[in-house]
Amino acid sequence: MDELICSAKGCRSQAVWRLLWNNPKLHVPDRRKTWLACEEHRASLSDFLGARGFLRETAPIDARDRLEG
Repeated sequence: MDELICSAKGCRSQAVWRLLWNNPKLHVPDRRKTWLACEEHRASLSDFLGARGFLRETAPIDARDRLEG
């Protein structure tokens, strides 16, 4: 199984958050894309997506996510 790694540029930390987002100009409303975040980068990645109106939900990664990863 591959480790879930933070999506922040240059970060190699284990992800503990899922940031679900979509770009309403490109995606249908119910489509969700996912960025992964470690504890350190959760706020900055959320702020980046939120400033653009893309962030839809932030959820912790649970054991099931790790198995499906």
